Amino acid sequence: MTPRQDSTAEPPQGAGEPAVPLEFAAFCELHRPRYLSYARVWLPDPERAAFAVRQAFAEIAVQWRELLGSSNPTAHAWQILRDTVGDHTRPSGPSSGRPDAQERPDTQDRPGRPADDDLAILHYVVGLAAPEIADVIGTDTASVAGRLRRTMLREASGW
Repeated sequence: MTPRQDSTAEPPQGAGEPAVPLEFAAFCELHRPRYLSYARVWLPDPERAAFAVRQAFAEIAVQWRELLGSSNPTAHAWQILRDTVGDHTRPSGPSSGRPDAQERPDTQDRPGRPADDDLAILHYVVGLAAPEIADVIGTDTASVAGRLRRTMLREASGW
């Protein structure tokens, strides 16, 4: 029996590479599916979404020790993901090699989007419940629920 290959999994470590800290590996395993679902909302091309998530995890790995020493490592990691996905949604001119960014002019607004809009995306598009969202972004469930209500009221007032 051969192990199943996951296209979003990190490449296997070479013999000369240092071992990945167990905590980081567990963090990646827990958050990768949700991060990928979020990235796919903004980056419909699955390869680009997976690349953005890998890039975010690479940045998180670089900052891992600092993140662990912070008051809220999960919140900092979520911000790294948001920033990385935002970077991938920005058009960077005709030589960017990213045709979908040029085809969709609304991508310019995404990097500066309100954080509460991302909660609505995680809830209404990705399908996560408030406790799951709290786990992903590094906050408490009550805060998520309140922010989702405010976002819904803000959107409803514009209808």
